[in-house]
Amino acid sequence: MIKLYNTKSNKMEEFKSIKENEVSMYVCGPTVYNHAHIGNARPLIVFDTLRRLFEAQGYTVHYASNFTDVDDKIIKTAKEEGVTEKDITTRYIDAYQKLRGSLHTLPLYAQPKVTETMEDIIHFIDELVKLDHAYVVDGDVYFSVDSVKTYGEISHQKLEDLMVGARIEENSKKRNPLDFTLWKATEEGIQWDSPWSKGRPGWHTECVVMIDNVFGGQIDIHGGGMDLRFPHHENEVAQSQACHHHSIANYWMHNAMINIDGQKMSKSLGNVRWAKDVIAMLGADVVRWLMLSVHYRGELNFSDETIETAKTELNKVKMALKQAELKMALANVSISDSKDEGYAKFIDAMNQDMNTPNAYAVIFEEVKKLNTLCRTREVNFEALSEAVGSLRSMLEILGVMIPVLTLSEEDRKLYHAWMDAKAVKDFAKADEVRAQLIERGIL
Repeated sequence: MIKLYNTKSNKMEEFKSIKENEVSMYVCGPTVYNHAHIGNARPLIVFDTLRRLFEAQGYTVHYASNFTDVDDKIIKTAKEEGVTEKDITTRYIDAYQKLRGSLHTLPLYAQPKVTETMEDIIHFIDELVKLDHAYVVDGDVYFSVDSVKTYGEISHQKLEDLMVGARIEENSKKRNPLDFTLWKATEEGIQWDSPWSKGRPGWHTECVVMIDNVFGGQIDIHGGGMDLRFPHHENEVAQSQACHHHSIANYWMHNAMINIDGQKMSKSLGNVRWAKDVIAMLGADVVRWLMLSVHYRGELNFSDETIETAKTELNKVKMALKQAELKMALANVSISDSKDEGYAKFIDAMNQDMNTPNAYAVIFEEVKKLNTLCRTREVNFEALSEAVGSLRSMLEILGVMIPVLTLSEEDRKLYHAWMDAKAVKDFAKADEVRAQLIERGIL
């Protein structure tokens, strides 16, 4: 039984899919005006891991994530570089796709773009205007939050409480300071014709339309970073309630933010780290291991200390697998498809709202088991093979891809030559051969 923490209800709930053995999931994607920073990589890893967890238990997962390729920041970047908005968005969509692949994420079901959804977005806004949930002022269109009684259901704040913290613009066209833009009249940057003006849509509307286009109705899970909970996801739900009479998803999930050396990551502090650079430095396995070492709803501190801890922990796993798989390869024993009790414990931990810290504890138990099995004089290869298969299945759910150790005939000859040299105490020869085995990644 999979349980998830639902942000909408603020409690753990048993997961029940809309369609039997299927999961529909949408995670807000990037605004493509620059490279993704390490904080952007966290939801990539978190929700890819959730997808893998579902699939390991027999679900078919339809996972979609969008590209916001219309935005003021994109226009600003294009102007600064003297290129078109399309040049900017193409560059950073390509970079983001490369980043996804470098993090071992699985292919997505759909990746809609705002620019390819414009006709439907305009139609959706027009419906909101006709239903009196939106109003037009000087070519701009605003959503009336007062028109939806459930406004605040995602952030769990009352309308009057949200009003206190709202920024009230001088000479605002809005009826309520919390009303948000559905359509912006503009003569700057990329524009589209609409019933109200030449312009472009507001950010909060785009995902509502793309979700409905991809899935055709309410979905199981909507996810993203905690910073999207308000106002973005709150405003998504308000529009969906107004037009579709549902709150988009049954389960809302949000991952917490990343700190750098104990401080919030920000341009003003100069501590922004691009994900591509971190992956190039550490490798995808270490990055994923570090990201998942803390529960996804807890803040993660990215520092030299946490990086070294992740490297050390993952190395223990790698060494245990290498030792076990070497023994198995020399004995011509294959990895078993059967799972031991450790795998069941791992799944139980992950099924509790992806409790990765508890799941890691199970992994370390499995590592200890492998080391014990390998040290016995008469190796129980059935148990060893099953333990290796179980550990590898756990790592696969985490998206940690450690290559399986295989031996060529030359590798075998070298290994036996090393053992023979040690047996006759020819330590110079043993050291020479051992160096070759290390270079080949066997020891």
